[in-house]
Amino acid sequence: METREGADGPGGPEGLICASFNQDTTSLAVGTKTGYRLFSVTLVDRLDCIHESAETPDVYIVERLFSSSLVVVVSLAMPRRMNVYHFKKGTEICNYSYSNNILAVRLNRQRLIVCLEESIYIHNIKDMKLLKTLLNTPSNPTGLCALSINHSNSYLAYPGSATIGEIIIYDANNLSTVTMIPAHDSPLAAITFNASGTKLASASERGTVIRVFTVPEGTRLFEFRRGMKRYVSISSLSFSADAQFLCASSNTETVHIFKLEQHSPSREEESPTWSAYVGKMFTAASNYLPAQVSGMMNQDRAFATVRLNIFGLKNICALATIQKLPRLLVASSDGHLYIYNVDPQDGGECVLVKKHRLFHSEEDRGESEPEARASLPANQSYAATVAMPTTPPSSAALTGYSEDGGVKKGEVIPEHEFAAGPVCLDDENEFPPVSTQDN
Repeated sequence: METREGADGPGGPEGLICASFNQDTTSLAVGTKTGYRLFSVTLVDRLDCIHESAETPDVYIVERLFSSSLVVVVSLAMPRRMNVYHFKKGTEICNYSYSNNILAVRLNRQRLIVCLEESIYIHNIKDMKLLKTLLNTPSNPTGLCALSINHSNSYLAYPGSATIGEIIIYDANNLSTVTMIPAHDSPLAAITFNASGTKLASASERGTVIRVFTVPEGTRLFEFRRGMKRYVSISSLSFSADAQFLCASSNTETVHIFKLEQHSPSREEESPTWSAYVGKMFTAASNYLPAQVSGMMNQDRAFATVRLNIFGLKNICALATIQKLPRLLVASSDGHLYIYNVDPQDGGECVLVKKHRLFHSEEDRGESEPEARASLPANQSYAATVAMPTTPPSSAALTGYSEDGGVKKGEVIPEHEFAAGPVCLDDENEFPPVSTQDN
């Protein structure tokens, strides 16, 4: 779930370059010209800044692992290098360099995925070891990929073709290809898993039809029509936590929410209505029409919608339960987070309840933040700053080395390369360092 603008794109004087929600939609990360910020989105009326770093400018990828202290950062200054930080301690865990620009990073509690235009790297997140390199993948200039957040069903999805909408489902735990889903006739524009990794939603570059498939079988479950009049660029898809709803945002002013429900024929027969009768007539008629026309007649429309006051700007959307009520979150490249109420029974037009700025004015900068802002030390390894805090690393003894497919470790090898046991961040005495809520 991320959006990306150019370094000189909109977003106020600092310039919003990217934004992404974490895996359970409790946190929002934004990359800017001056660094990156992490926000808690567990309240409607308040947007707390958990952490802010100005050490790395022009951040175009920033991903946080759930509510942990682990954050991955990539900047425009060094687009081939991925830095992994423990932001609460202000330490670098490790860094990796790749053969080409990094286009996307995805995380769950088992795997860290790095996507380049024609290759994908799969790391074990517990020690950052490179497990597998998928070389010569179809050209993927936008870095489109999705990783299930369920570490038991750790499925990876990525385009299987540059010309049509094929989706490759890859088992990132067992490191094997599972299936290929022929999802669309046009190239893919967006893909996402539900929380359990049992459903996958997709949209093509045309942006008119959104489909939902079972995982790993690849059976089509639902087909939703976003619109018929114009092609749009869908920027994000996101399931609700219970997978009952799916939201989609694009470069238009409308965000759509679809309801994933199977219509029961028996219920229609028990309480016949005029709309049910007409629906049956259309279904019967569709059997005698060409497949393309009958498919359009059987597609469901949006259950709920949001009309944004902005047009043509990139944004990301997510469905979350905040303070026990369902909400739609929209982070826009205009530098704001919009929070809407969603009626889970009747749908319809969603109501805007709060608009938060992602950038502070000069007056706001003097106010204290909920948590201390730890700066990240430059050119220090995890081994030097945590395991051996009083002993500086020797660059002569700890040199980098090459991995399969062109990935190269940083100037200093992280501690796990020579330690007896796996690296532990020692955050909440577990790894990955996941806590139930932000402090």
